[in-house]
Amino acid sequence: MKLAVVGATGLVGRMMLEVLAERRIPVAELIPLASPRSRGLTVRFAGRAWPVSALEDERWRGADAALLSPGAKVSRAWIPRLAEAGVTCIDNSSAFRRDPDVPLVVPEVNPQTLRGGGRIVANPNCSTIQLVAALWPLHQAFGLEEVVVATYQSASGAGQTGISQLMGEMEGEITETSPFPHPLYQNLIPAIGPVEEGFYLEEWKLVWETRKILGLPDLRVFPTAVRVPVTHCHSEAAHLRFREEIDHARARELLQAAPGVVLQDQPEEGIYPQPLSAAGRDEVFVGRIRQVPGQTRTLDMWIVADNLRKGAATNAVQILEYLLVNDLL
Repeated sequence: MKLAVVGATGLVGRMMLEVLAERRIPVAELIPLASPRSRGLTVRFAGRAWPVSALEDERWRGADAALLSPGAKVSRAWIPRLAEAGVTCIDNSSAFRRDPDVPLVVPEVNPQTLRGGGRIVANPNCSTIQLVAALWPLHQAFGLEEVVVATYQSASGAGQTGISQLMGEMEGEITETSPFPHPLYQNLIPAIGPVEEGFYLEEWKLVWETRKILGLPDLRVFPTAVRVPVTHCHSEAAHLRFREEIDHARARELLQAAPGVVLQDQPEEGIYPQPLSAAGRDEVFVGRIRQVPGQTRTLDMWIVADNLRKGAATNAVQILEYLLVNDLL
């Protein structure tokens, strides 16, 4: 397979290359692409250095597929051109997620949507991916009606600049520019993205994307997104309401059997999901599963995943794997 990786020098792009190698995706030729200022750099993959080109150089022509993480503006400008040239595009940006003709895919949840034959596939937002992976097996059994979720999102969600900003603040550095609206070190910031109608963009993404992936256009979703001073992994506290009564023990069994989900739910022994233990892993970790006495249609849980891996690079590579295995490229 001839594969282009757009944004190959960025945080997610580099992780995509790492995951491709780990999962032994059969890449005969790699085409690393980035902005013009990265032209001439190299990236390491499969034991060799590959030269980086700019999208404008059009080295992507003839590629079978492309993994893209360049940002929404670049994706909107270039993906239609790649798709028209026959390149299957798996895009990590928000550019096409709300397009009704573009599948928004978490392979453990809705892989069947990849069979529509289109050349564009959207990778969901990081916080959405881990949420729906945990919700899906419970929804299938009990019928999901409402989600109240608070996300605790790491600095790496803002890219390498986010990590550098947090680390610099820890060292006492003062910068004139920051990806965050306030200092993050020793702080929590309940604001991610621009605000509209009282909700920040990151919160709206949870609403739109969860509904689309689960196929529940009327699902009630009440999100709060918070940036936290952690370098990697996003965490979520979710309160769920179902159509049918939900059995606590059965919920644990369903989550334990769910693909891509790891149950860590022994609170009396101090075992529950944490960013430190989830970092570098591809699974979604779920724990702190509990019910308020008498509330037989609700469930509360804690969800943690590596936002750069399952929340971005790994999910995109899993989509590519599905397309390859099912001869859909």
